[in-house]
Amino acid sequence: MIPLRSMARISVLILCMLVLSLSMMPVASLSAAGLVEVTELLAHPDHYNHQVVTVSGRVSSFQLATNRDGQPAFGFLLQDTAGTVKVVGLGKADVREGDYVVVEGIFSRLRQAGRAIVYNEIKATSVQSMAKMNPDLVG
Repeated sequence: MIPLRSMARISVLILCMLVLSLSMMPVASLSAAGLVEVTELLAHPDHYNHQVVTVSGRVSSFQLATNRDGQPAFGFLLQDTAGTVKVVGLGKADVREGDYVVVEGIFSRLRQAGRAIVYNEIKATSVQSMAKMNPDLVG
């Protein structure tokens, strides 16, 4: 039977080892579960390729369209302080030019579109205006 004092020391040792191992993990591994910066996507596109990502930034070059089946679609550039990615999606996006948004979707490092190649694109499953989430977030 192990004395209580020894069990406490072992528990503290295990906890310290866990904290140390987490602090040594690459930042990309820790941020993959949460919000990813556009800069991080552009710096490590292979790491995020075909993965669900959540990013935030400002909408520019917003366009409405329809796909081949006649469904409404949209596209825009998402810019943060250091980079830009293209965002496309089906349906209607309740955002406007200049809005700050949070986008969730599947990131593609490279996609063939006919003869064109599209780099660094997110196929959005959700686009939410930050102002509508909490008006205090956007000045």
